[in-house]
Amino acid sequence: MKKVTFRSYEELPLTLSVLEMAAALGISRAGAYELVRTEGFPALKIGTRIVIPKDKLKEWVDQNVGGK
Repeated sequence: MKKVTFRSYEELPLTLSVLEMAAALGISRAGAYELVRTEGFPALKIGTRIVIPKDKLKEWVDQNVGGK
């Protein structure tokens, strides 16, 4: 499998796959799939694919900094 790395927010594609999101956040594949199934997480299911809009991911991270 090809390792995905991003150096900046601007390099991210408009929508991220679950594996791209995991790489961007520095979390495991299993952790990423658990996260996209969490209520309130901005994941879209398009057919069989799960994608995450990068702007909504950034908003979600900003809102969840510090934990609840």
